Amino acid sequence: MNELSFDPDDVVAAAQAVDGLVDFGDDSYREPLVQLLWSLQNEARLNAVGRPVLRQRVVDILATRLRVQEWLRRYPEIRDEEIREPLIIVGLPRTGTTMLHRTIAADHRMFAPLWYEVRYPCPDLDWDFTREGDRRITDATAEMQAMVDANPELLASHPMDALGPDEEIMLLEQSFYSFNIQSFAHLPRFDAWIERQDHTPGYEYLRLLLQFLQWQKKRSGQQGQRWTLKSPHHLHYMDLVFKVFPDAKVVQSHRDPVETIPSLASLIAGLMVIYSDHVDPVEVGRQWARKFARGTRHTMAVRQAVGEDRFLDLWFRDTVKQPLVEIEKVYDFMGMALTDEARAEMERWQDFNRRELRPPHEYTLEQFGFTEAGLREQFRPYCEAFIRD
Repeated sequence: MNELSFDPDDVVAAAQAVDGLVDFGDDSYREPLVQLLWSLQNEARLNAVGRPVLRQRVVDILATRLRVQEWLRRYPEIRDEEIREPLIIVGLPRTGTTMLHRTIAADHRMFAPLWYEVRYPCPDLDWDFTREGDRRITDATAEMQAMVDANPELLASHPMDALGPDEEIMLLEQSFYSFNIQSFAHLPRFDAWIERQDHTPGYEYLRLLLQFLQWQKKRSGQQGQRWTLKSPHHLHYMDLVFKVFPDAKVVQSHRDPVETIPSLASLIAGLMVIYSDHVDPVEVGRQWARKFARGTRHTMAVRQAVGEDRFLDLWFRDTVKQPLVEIEKVYDFMGMALTDEARAEMERWQDFNRRELRPPHEYTLEQFGFTEAGLREQFRPYCEAFIRD
C-alpha cells in the first residue's frame, strides 16, 4: 500500500486535481500549510483513520480555496457584499454560547453559518442555488455521522447537526489561521508557530467567506439583516475582530473555568481519540487551559482599550434559567426589536433542542490533571473580574 504523502507540493497537487483549478489567489495560506503538514506527519501520532482523514481535510481546504477564487472570478460582485454590525458571541467554551447562538439564529432576520457551510463554504462550480442540488449537505451529514459512529460520546459533549448553526472557527481554518485543527491532533510545533503569527490574513479571509456565504444565502432566497456568529476562538484575537469588523457587537458569556475547561478538555480528547491511538488527557488539559487563560487576558485588555460599551456581558446560569430574558438584552444591545414572531421561532427551537434529550456529559477534573484551586489561580484575573458567587 502506498504511503500517503504529507509533502506540501503533493497535497497542493491533489487539491488542484479536484476541479482542475490552479489559482489560489494570494499565497498567505502557504507557510501555515507547510508548518501544519510537517506537524501532521511528524508529531500527530495519527492512526489508520487519522492519516487519510486529516490529510483529506487539508486537501478539501485547499480545493475550497481554489473554488472560491473561481467563483470570485465569475461573480466579482461577491466582494461588494456588506457585513453590517455582526453580532459576535464569545466566551470560554461550555458557557452556553452554542445554545445562545442557535436560539438567536432561529430568528429568520439573522444570517447564521450552518455546519455544512463552515465545513464546506464553497459549493461545486455547477451549483444551482438550491439545497436539493448541494452536494455539501450530503458530504457534511456523512462526515458528522462518521465522527459520531467513531465516538458516540461526542453527542453528550456537543450538539451535532450538519444543517444547524455552528462556529465560524472552521471558516478561519480555511486560511489555516485557527486553532481548530489542534482539536483533532497533537501538533505542538504547529501550535507554537501559529500562536506567534499575525492572524490578520485569517480574519480577512473570514470576512471574504462571510461575504460569499451571504451572497449564496441571498441567491437561495434568504433575506437576513445581519449575521449572528459565535466562536470562543475570538477570545484569542479580539483585537482583530474589531479591526476586520469595526462595527461588531460582542456578547461575552461567563462561567467559572472550573466548570468549563475540564468539559472542553473532555470534548477535545473525545475528538482526538478518533484520529490517534496515543492521546494523553493531561497533555490535552494543559494545552487548552493555557490557551484560554491567555485568551481571557487578551480580551480583557482589548475591552479596556476599545471601551466596555462594545461588549454585553451575560452569565451562563442566567442564560440557562431565563434564555429569552437574556436574549432580549442582546436585542436591546443590538438596537433591534425582539418581535413576537422571532420570540415564537426561538421558543419552537428551544423546545425541539432541549438539553435533556442528549445523554449526560461525564468527566472528572483529575482525568485532565486539573484541580479547582489550580484552575482558579490560572484564570485568576478573569475570575476576579467576572465570576460571581
